[in-house]
Amino acid sequence: MAKLKWGMIGGGEGSQIGPAHRLGALADGLFELSAGALDHRPDVGREYAQRLGIAEDRAYGDWTEMLAGERDREDRIDLVTVATPNSTHFEITKSFLEAGFNVLCEKPMTMTVEEGEEIVKVAEKSGKICAVNYCYSAYPMVRQARAMVRNGEIGKVRLVVTNFSHGHHGDATDADNPRVRWRYDPEMAGISGQFADCGIHALHMASFICDDNVERLSADFASTIPSRVLEDDAMVNFRMAGGTVGRLWTSSVAIGRQHGFDIQVFGETGGLRWASEQPNQLIYTPVSGRTQIIEKGEGGLYEEAARLSRVAIAHPEGFPLAVANIYCDLADAIRGDSRDGLPNAEDGVRSMAAVSGAVQSAKQDGAWVDARPPMFR
Repeated sequence: MAKLKWGMIGGGEGSQIGPAHRLGALADGLFELSAGALDHRPDVGREYAQRLGIAEDRAYGDWTEMLAGERDREDRIDLVTVATPNSTHFEITKSFLEAGFNVLCEKPMTMTVEEGEEIVKVAEKSGKICAVNYCYSAYPMVRQARAMVRNGEIGKVRLVVTNFSHGHHGDATDADNPRVRWRYDPEMAGISGQFADCGIHALHMASFICDDNVERLSADFASTIPSRVLEDDAMVNFRMAGGTVGRLWTSSVAIGRQHGFDIQVFGETGGLRWASEQPNQLIYTPVSGRTQIIEKGEGGLYEEAARLSRVAIAHPEGFPLAVANIYCDLADAIRGDSRDGLPNAEDGVRSMAAVSGAVQSAKQDGAWVDARPPMFR
């Protein structure tokens, strides 16, 4: 089977997310890196692209040049990944969708709900895939948890508690570091800092595993480092359409926590717990029963978990392979075999509506607000 042609915008040398995408996209031999506009500095981007093996005529200076160069090629790319600063996601994603390209966009998909709704409509009109990189949902044991909930193994879900809290931005003396500062700058990050950066991963995970959508929320935001315009800590309570109660904490100033992304789902007949720092294990406790550890790679897993388990039991699988699982599902979808669970534009706009609602709620001292995009109310 011929490899799909893949292009990347952003994610240049020294970026945080670029290597994960390249490792993930190329891990299974499904894609080849054929084109790129990798840096906001055209010459730097072109040079780095060629070092990665991209042909000189497809090593572009910026995304507009890449769009013009790829649009009419017979061997044009099958998928483009948008891994640029948040403020550029909408324009680039919309432009490539309208030109007939499949897109994988980093989160948040857009800066506003209105932009998100437009992306949903453009994707539907174009007939192309618009995926969003909520890659944590592609860990095998997260897929196992979702399948267990869907199959009633913990009964009706009553409560979900999730958090994504770390301490890597807790040093006030490092607040002006460009790699840190942009996340709290409204011009670059949008209306929210930590919640839009990490909290929406936790919120998407809750919706993904519970197979439900957030309807209402109440939020408390704090900027614990005074120089920051946007929040570096947030607590969000939410209610889902099916009645599930949700609790979410996200922080970037929780010194001592490294990654700190975990989720607990409590149903009528059992509970589940998954943590990104121990991603191979899903903790399951049936009501009145003993706690069990379900291991990645063991027998008896649901197909969605078994399919994405890459290496033998007891061998760790990390973040790049979770990203690789997103690219596996994308390759299937591009070839016409869509995979349930691939995060899409609808997930992206729901996240943006939750961000907008949380900002509104925080400004109103935690008032409960509608967290749904207008198009889904």
